[in-house]
Amino acid sequence: MAFDERTLNGMSVLAAVASSGSFAAAAEALNMSQPGVSRSIARLEARLDVRLFDRHSRSVTLTDDGRRLFEQVVPLLSALEEAAESAVSGRMAVRGHLRVNVHPFFSNLILGPRLGEFLKAHPDLKLDLVTRDQLEDMVSNGFDLAIRFGEPRSSSLIARKLLDTRVLTVAAPSYLKKYGRPENPHALHDSSHVRIDFRNPETGRAFQWEFHRGSERYVPSTEGQLMTNDVGTMHSICLAGYGIAQVMELGAEHLLASGRLVNLFPDWTDERFPLYALYPSRNHMPAKTSAFLDFVSSLVGNPR
Repeated sequence: MAFDERTLNGMSVLAAVASSGSFAAAAEALNMSQPGVSRSIARLEARLDVRLFDRHSRSVTLTDDGRRLFEQVVPLLSALEEAAESAVSGRMAVRGHLRVNVHPFFSNLILGPRLGEFLKAHPDLKLDLVTRDQLEDMVSNGFDLAIRFGEPRSSSLIARKLLDTRVLTVAAPSYLKKYGRPENPHALHDSSHVRIDFRNPETGRAFQWEFHRGSERYVPSTEGQLMTNDVGTMHSICLAGYGIAQVMELGAEHLLASGRLVNLFPDWTDERFPLYALYPSRNHMPAKTSAFLDFVSSLVGNPR
């Protein structure tokens, strides 16, 4: 199939419809008529001999074929746009609109306090920062980049590990004074100890507690009475002396250093929890995405 100007225009319309969720919104964004958008998509579907969208009364959704094409097309269109701008300005500028999905804990603890530095360095960039417990669908939600904790699910996205943080089992001194300090992880089977669980947003159930020491691994079968989905709340409950929690070392360093939390099993701290950057394509990354990824990497001490 020859790739001509009409096909390229169709790809641009495809990206606009997929990002906006409707032909009407895409028409407004592209300064086209709605029938013109519909004809452009119909021509592209006929040319490719695939159905790209499922049409509904008030919206459209990508088919599987359409989603695969969209994931490949968006980075290329962004790269073409920036290449054209670079030819005019003589440099690759960080500008335009960047939509990023970030885990709330990372956003509050690491990114938020330093984000002003990035924005001041790139005044022509508009950043849409969305904090969510779940990634959901990057493509259909129009995200250029995601910063997420945990091992990523298998997908067409590129996953780049930014860091591994230790998982520690902690309690407040007031808790230990009341209930005593467990000698080892096996002692947590004792019903006299109180456990605070954290909800896994992917499953809706509590994260399984694990203890790693070299090649040795221990998984207790007990569960806590309390489960929360907010790290700050879990920290505050633990600091109040209610129970024992498993926390990421990232974000708890100052609490451990000050003695407000105690690492109960310092010889069982070989479990790690990763932080990843996820994005649609390894090639032709737009300058705006690359700049933000560089900034996040510098925050976690992992320069590119």
